[in-house]
Amino acid sequence: MSAVSSRLPVFPWDRLAPYKAKAAAHPDGIVDLSVGTPVDPVPALIRRALTDAADSPGYPTVWGTPELRDALTGWVERRLGARDVTHAHVLPIVGSKELVAWLPTQLGLGAGDKVAYPRLAYPTYEVGARLAGAEPVVYDEPTELDPTGLKLLWLNSPSNPTGRVLTADEMRRTVAWAREHGVLLFSDECYLELGWEAEPVSVLHPDVCGGSYEGIVAVHSLSKRSNLAGYRAAFLAGDPAVLGELLQVRKHSGMMVSAPVQAATVAALGDTAHVTEQRARYARRRESLRAAFEAAGFRIEHSEASLYLWATRDEPCWDTVAALAERGILVAPGVFYGEAGEQFVRIAFTATDERVEAAVRRLTA
Repeated sequence: MSAVSSRLPVFPWDRLAPYKAKAAAHPDGIVDLSVGTPVDPVPALIRRALTDAADSPGYPTVWGTPELRDALTGWVERRLGARDVTHAHVLPIVGSKELVAWLPTQLGLGAGDKVAYPRLAYPTYEVGARLAGAEPVVYDEPTELDPTGLKLLWLNSPSNPTGRVLTADEMRRTVAWAREHGVLLFSDECYLELGWEAEPVSVLHPDVCGGSYEGIVAVHSLSKRSNLAGYRAAFLAGDPAVLGELLQVRKHSGMMVSAPVQAATVAALGDTAHVTEQRARYARRRESLRAAFEAAGFRIEHSEASLYLWATRDEPCWDTVAALAERGILVAPGVFYGEAGEQFVRIAFTATDERVEAAVRRLTA
């Protein structure tokens, strides 16, 4: 039996462990700005919906309840500006990372097929390609890719890790190119609700897709907008032919969102007040951390959206990680997201207000 793990890169976060230990030894404790996991409470109305659905002894369906599909289609039309979205255009998933990692396999990709993603990117795009035995390919400009053998193209706007936002024109050109060459396009839009200096646009917006969902699918998550990372609540929207095929595969695979989480998702997508409140928290933290890191000699690039600052002081990223760990601050080395990040670090502003204030004091002391 061959080890599937042999196809995969070293799990990046394991390499950060000694720096985390160093930061944790700080007399005032660690300020963890590395992973970007939500720390604020799950909104009460979502928790009520979860507990009200706790008596769910039967199996949930992979496609979700009609109420969930109504909530998904309604949100996609209201928030993304998409039109004529039906139940066939949406599919719940068990968190977005599961989908990214297993999508090439579920699409039947393998040896001789290529999966393309940005040069600086979420590492799981590469993992998904390697799990399927496909070839991972990075790009700077997607329309300059060689389409030969290219079966899946990932867009990511707002970007993780850089926070860069693609314009509607950039996305429109890429959609047209992908359709011309018969390449399936998936757009990872999990940070779309978190634009700060730019307004992110979905691949499903008519200005981008021309009102047709052929060959395009958007990926969305409630982890960041609603503090539901622990719930594993996410969904796809787009081409019904692609989603129909994935639905059949996922039915056989038992990839079901739990019934209480489905109910919680309905509540979360039906409310905007908690999203506005959480955005305000992140905006305050972002402003404080950006000012402190810039005062400490860092240069911030892109970062116009998402939950991160993409920062450098023009030195190897591991040197930056080590120096900040001495101050009890843990950040993610940019090389986790590709060799092009070798002189950058990714700084999450998902810590509590108290921990953010601690980081600011340490950086400005």
